[in-house]
Amino acid sequence: MNEYKRVILADDHTLFRNGLKFLINSRDDFKVCAEVSNGVELLEVLSKEHFDIVLLDISMPEMDGFEAAAIIKDKYPNLPIITLSMFGEDEYYFKMVGMGVKGFLLKNSDFEEVYNALVTVMAGGSYFSQELLLNLVNNLQVMPNQTVSENEEHLSEREKEILVLICKGLSNKEIGEQLFISKRTVDKHRANILVKTNCKNTANLVVFAITNDIVEL
Repeated sequence: MNEYKRVILADDHTLFRNGLKFLINSRDDFKVCAEVSNGVELLEVLSKEHFDIVLLDISMPEMDGFEAAAIIKDKYPNLPIITLSMFGEDEYYFKMVGMGVKGFLLKNSDFEEVYNALVTVMAGGSYFSQELLLNLVNNLQVMPNQTVSENEEHLSEREKEILVLICKGLSNKEIGEQLFISKRTVDKHRANILVKTNCKNTANLVVFAITNDIVEL
């Protein structure tokens, strides 16, 4: 029997749920083992069963994705969450990423992007919709706190190299293995990058890297 990662899907639209469930279950490495229509049901099922990853809609009745994500990160800090949304508003994105959500996908994403997100997040990385990132870049003029200050220190070549790998969704451990350096060294570089770029998290770093031509979409 093939081993697969157990997925729980939370979305109040039955048709969307059924379609996404069918596509995910067509792959051997993931299986939707439970589906719910709101945050209350999600937390109830999580209290009874083990899952490897959560696909979480933001807009749901009774308890939305924001509240559910906050509770999940408190009760199950190691359970990764990928957020699903019809909208790419910056406020949704940064609020969710600030909570520790590992991925953010728009509902109009191709299934291959959904699948890539599942694979990337289960490997310890982060995955954010390419369309969303483009929207963030286009709206940077109204997000002054997300870009680097004028007095920032320049990144070293090694720091740029690590930043590119961060943007690709690699974990610090994976970056260390690829660059043949220790995870502790990557941790230090990452901390320095955050300070030099005046960024607070991975989401900010991605925006910084794109706007400063360190990576391309």
